[in-house]
Amino acid sequence: MSGSAFNAFKARVPVEWSPNLYVTLVRGLPGTRRLHRRTLEAMRLRRCHRTVVHRTTPSLLGMINQVKRLVVVETEEMYNARKQQEEQNKALRPPIVVSHHQPSS
Repeated sequence: MSGSAFNAFKARVPVEWSPNLYVTLVRGLPGTRRLHRRTLEAMRLRRCHRTVVHRTTPSLLGMINQVKRLVVVETEEMYNARKQQEEQNKALRPPIVVSHHQPSS
């Protein structure tokens, strides 16, 4: 997974210590161990591609280490930079013009 877009994104943003961590569940829960499911439930991660904010504590770091294959962890700067990049990539669609007039012959 070294060529993933997220790893390319992480390379652009310097990683620094942050008081808050943004944890996103990126893998599905079916087929995972019960212990991992209980850990994710304790972290309030119940659905895929949902992000929660937690204070950086040793217990949280231990939980993240336990389910590190299922989640992506970002600092505040990384999360804000990713959201800003997503906003810039949203394409503006031109307005749809509907004309109800019959062309005159």
